[in-house]
Amino acid sequence: MAPIEYPKILHPNNVNLNQKLKDSYINAILPAACAHLNREERGEAKENYGSAATNDVNCIQALSRRIHFGKFVAESKFQRETERFVKLIKNEDRKGIDEAITDVKVEEKVLERLRLKAKTYGTDPSGEGEQNGAKINIDAVVAMYKVSLFRPIIN
Repeated sequence: MAPIEYPKILHPNNVNLNQKLKDSYINAILPAACAHLNREERGEAKENYGSAATNDVNCIQALSRRIHFGKFVAESKFQRETERFVKLIKNEDRKGIDEAITDVKVEEKVLERLRLKAKTYGTDPSGEGEQNGAKINIDAVVAMYKVSLFRPIIN
C-alpha cells in the first residue's frame, strides 16, 4: 500500500529548538522545580538515576512537542488572519503576536490541570517532605509550562 499523501497546507520550516530546550531544561527548569532538594541528603540511591533520566527525557520530549506543535498553531492562525499578522510582524509587535496566537481561556485550563497533576504525582503519599509531602516545586512546574517562560528559548 502506498503512503498517504497529505496536502501541504503549512509553510515549510526548519525551526528546531531542541538543543535550546535541553539546555534550558538542565540549567533553568529542573533546578527551579527541584530547588528544595539537597543532593547530599535526599537519600535516593544511585540506581534511581536511570529512572530519573528516563523521566527527564519524557518531560523534555513533551515540552518539545508542545513547543513545536505551537509552530503549526501559529501558522494556521496566520493563514486564517494573514492581514492582521502581517501588520503585527511588520510592526515587530511581539506582544501583539503572542496575544493573537494565545487562547487565554485554554491556557488557563491547561495550567489548572497541570497544577493538579503536579500536586498529585509530585507528592510523597507518606506526607514527608519540604512542602507537606511535595517532592517538587509545583509553582515552578506550572511556570515552566507557561508559554511566556519559553521566550528565552525561542529568542
